[in-house]
Amino acid sequence: MRTPLRPSSPAARRSPVTARFRLGAALLAALVLAACGTGGGSGGTGDGATPQRSASAAAHRDRVEPLPGEPSPELPARVKSADGHTVTVRDVSRIVPLTGSLSELVFSLGLGDRVVAKDVTATFAQARKLPLVTRAHDVSAENVLSLHPSLVLAESTTGPAEAIEQIREAGVPLVILDPAKSLDDVAPRIHAVARTLGVPGAGDALARRTEHRLAAAREKIPAHADHPRVAFLYLRGTASVYLLGGAESGASSLLEAAGAVDAGKESGLRKDFTAITSEALAKAAPDAILVMRKGLDSVGGVDGLLKIPGVAETPAGLDRRVVSVDDGVLLNYGPRTDEVLATLVDQLYGTSGTDRQGGTPGKGGKG
Repeated sequence: MRTPLRPSSPAARRSPVTARFRLGAALLAALVLAACGTGGGSGGTGDGATPQRSASAAAHRDRVEPLPGEPSPELPARVKSADGHTVTVRDVSRIVPLTGSLSELVFSLGLGDRVVAKDVTATFAQARKLPLVTRAHDVSAENVLSLHPSLVLAESTTGPAEAIEQIREAGVPLVILDPAKSLDDVAPRIHAVARTLGVPGAGDALARRTEHRLAAAREKIPAHADHPRVAFLYLRGTASVYLLGGAESGASSLLEAAGAVDAGKESGLRKDFTAITSEALAKAAPDAILVMRKGLDSVGGVDGLLKIPGVAETPAGLDRRVVSVDDGVLLNYGPRTDEVLATLVDQLYGTSGTDRQGGTPGKGGKG
């Protein structure tokens, strides 16, 4: 029975990888590898459609919607890279974005036909046939340079630093951007990429479209919603990685925009992720659990999730309240974040929640 929740920087020249990258590299590698498997099983989260219809719907969802028309870049563009370099961009005919979220932005701005390679996290349909040059933040400078890029886009967490430096020393314009971690970062990030590509007008249009759609998603939150506590769990069963998201996980902004409370953050977890323990889950006391779809698949669906120590004893576990979102978009904070927010709202308060076989109706929050 399906019952919804009831309303109630790379381092300086020649330096090692940044401390932030060193501390988070293992987790980031696991996150992106989980996000890039092919296909998507139900993981116990069926929506009542046939497998064929579900696959078709997933394929439709995993597409980027470019702005109408193709903008004409106004170049040269002189921009400040997040690592302190000032970069002059004179040619955007061969673009290599080194993260999936940057690829998504380039395609959304209408310049997808100029992208010549992808990172493993670029899982959306239009990027599938592009050659793969990076995997799990492991950049190969040789692979990138072999494609003769006119512009490389990276993030401050992209590494290793030696590869980033090698690309820059080869004379290729390289612009590094800070990763987006909240809804407040969406518009500035759109504008930053648009300026780099010489299409600031397209950036304005995309930012307006995205904000309009985010506002429309927020309007779907019931007026009587009672702020359910939601815990974000990162799961990778094949590697025995089970983590509870805290204040820096990247999910807080989305959960709060959906009218929910980040249970991990609220329970006092200040880091990005911490190992799941029965004690931590009991303190978080989530009414619902948010997971990536492939992560849920990796533990055997909802039934497997409930076998992780402490999960079954939470309010969410007792009522089998599990909200799942496509891996490739959940934490991207870009032009498709409105879709993520809409599905969160729908699953928390609407009629398309995940599999709750054996679950019993209950309150959606801590009333």
